[in-house]
Parts: sequence; C-alpha cells; structure tokens
Amino acid sequence: MEIQHLQTKIYVVRGQNVMLDSDLAGLYGIETKRLKEAVKRNLRRFPPDFMMELTKNEVEILRTQFATSSWGGNRYGTFAFTEHGILMLSSVLNSDNAVEVNIHIMRTFVMMRKYALNYDELAKRITELEGNYSDVYEVINDLLKKDKTIEKQNDRKQIGY
Repeated sequence: MEIQHLQTKIYVVRGQNVMLDSDLAGLYGIETKRLKEAVKRNLRRFPPDFMMELTKNEVEILRTQFATSSWGGNRYGTFAFTEHGILMLSSVLNSDNAVEVNIHIMRTFVMMRKYALNYDELAKRITELEGNYSDVYEVINDLLKKDKTIEKQNDRKQIGY
C-alpha cells in the first residue's frame, strides 16, 4: 500500500485530518455497511474527537473535491474518522487485515505531520531571510540614490572657471 495513495484518501474536515468510512471500508476489504455496524455496536469507543458524522453540506463539499456525480445514495450519514478513530477501528474490526492497513495509515499520518512541521520551519526561515534581505535592499537603494545625486551634481552647468 503506497503512502501517496493513502494521502489522497485523507481530507481536512472541521480543521482535522480525517478518512471517510467508505474509503476505510475499501482499504479493509469490507462493505461500508459492515464498518458502520461495527462502529455503532461500539459507539462509546468513538468520542467526537475520534469520529464525526458529516453534515449534508460537508458531504457536498467533499463530493466536489472527488469530482463525482454521486455516491450511490447512502441511507446513513457519512462517518469521518480522525487518526485516533482509525486506531480504534483496528480493535473494533479485529482482523489481521485491519491491523495491517492501520499500520500503513498511521505511517502516512506520521509522514504528513513531519512534512507539515518541516513546511512550517521552512516558512519561518524564509520570513527571517526576507527580513534580513530587506535591510540589504534598503542599503542598495540608498547607494543608488547617492549615485543619482552625484550624477545630478556632475551634470550641472558650471559657474566660474
């Protein structure tokens, strides 16, 4: 299972990285209906910071990201699982495949977190460099202004001998 493939299945909803029930069911090799049944039997294992049910508006927004016409009409709401919720799924589903898939998913989340930290650090360094170079630009502009002033003085009509 490739990390790049898994990254395409991770979305940001309500400020959190999540994976959808249908994507997880596909990865686990089970029907979405069975995944939802397992979750509903163990609801107390999935507090709001582990799993959320998406609103119709959120589903529509995600659908436009998928560029698909429909999902085939779910009768139940779409569940979105955070990283912790996905970890909990492996214990609820209790299969070797679920554990194996979760290992790959967790590695993907860790890799994305490292990338985000590196990106933030890089953005901070660029901002610092811009601050340092702005001083250099000011000095260069001052020197150019002085050169223009000297040129203007040299171009004046001389008085006297």
